[in-house]
Amino acid sequence: MEEKLEYLTIKKDDIIEMEVKKSRFITHLKRVETQDEAKNFIQAIKKEHWKASHNCSAFILGQNMEIQRSSDDGEPSGTAGVPMLEVLKKNQLINVVAVVTRYYGGIKLGAGGLIRAYATSVSNAINEIGIVKGVKQQEIDLTISYNNIGKVQNFLLENPQYFTKDTVYAENVILTVFSDSNEVNMLEENLIDLLNGNIEITKKDFIWTEIPFK
Repeated sequence: MEEKLEYLTIKKDDIIEMEVKKSRFITHLKRVETQDEAKNFIQAIKKEHWKASHNCSAFILGQNMEIQRSSDDGEPSGTAGVPMLEVLKKNQLINVVAVVTRYYGGIKLGAGGLIRAYATSVSNAINEIGIVKGVKQQEIDLTISYNNIGKVQNFLLENPQYFTKDTVYAENVILTVFSDSNEVNMLEENLIDLLNGNIEITKKDFIWTEIPFK
């Protein structure tokens, strides 16, 4: 399976509440890395809201959404967990668990009403919390002479997709930059061409950088 170079997930953990026909729907969203983390979080919410009518859940794990689970927790089959999961999938989110706690308000919503309420709860929470995009980047050291520093700095200013982390002035100038992993070769070619080969390029570690998505 081809490795993905980016992912989407929630910006942060948070709790968002809404009311539908006197029923309270409290959405808890949390970033997780493993099934155990997701299951432990679900159990913690159930313990905290043990008086609630239902604590329905859904989570997605893995770069390719390999693990997907949902639970209606006593609501009619297919009216809670699956709609919640579909919202996570629609937004292409990974490594996130959603738990919607419902305190029944005395008015029945029907199957369609429940589906809309649980889906809307998660959707509203995602919109309010925000989504970030994780991008796989590579750290690169550029070693150049002092008389070439201006050319390289101008190039980096004109190409803001490359982020300059640090500049060290020693016998030569060493600029540490980050490049999206799929643009590293282009960066190398452009700089070698710009400086007629008078540059030393050292590839270092890969990192994941998160930027606002929406």
